[in-house]
Amino acid sequence: MLDKYPDNVKLVVKHFPLSNHKYAQKSATAALAANAQGKFWEFHSKLLKNYKVINDAKIQDIAKELGLDMEKFAKDMQSPDVKNLITRDVNNGRQIGVRGTPTIFINGKLLKNKSLVGILQMIEAELKKKS
Repeated sequence: MLDKYPDNVKLVVKHFPLSNHKYAQKSATAALAANAQGKFWEFHSKLLKNYKVINDAKIQDIAKELGLDMEKFAKDMQSPDVKNLITRDVNNGRQIGVRGTPTIFINGKLLKNKSLVGILQMIEAELKKKS
C-alpha cells in the first residue's frame, strides 16, 4: 500500500506488548533500541520470524546479526525514553480499544478485514472520501 499510494498512505507503528507473552515488552524495547541505529524494520522482521523462540539470548543474537553496536544497544535497551514511548503507546492503545496484536486502524477506524484485499478496500474508500 505504501508503494501504491506513496503520497496518501503513511504507516505508523505503535507498540502494544501483550502481558501474556514473556518477551513482548523486551522485544518492543529491543526493536526501539535497534531503531536508534537505523535498524528498526530489520530487527522487527527478525523478531516476527523468530517469535516462537524469542528469549534474551535470541534478542542479543539478532542485534549481533544486524551488526549493531552492542554497547549502544544495551544502553538504549535501558533508556527511559524508550520505556516511556512504549508506555505511551500501550496507554493510547487501551484508550482506543486495542485488545491484541496486530490491530490496524485506517484514518482512526478499526480495520476488521485484515486481508490485503480488506486493507486495500478500506484505504480506497477513505481516499474517495478525501476527493
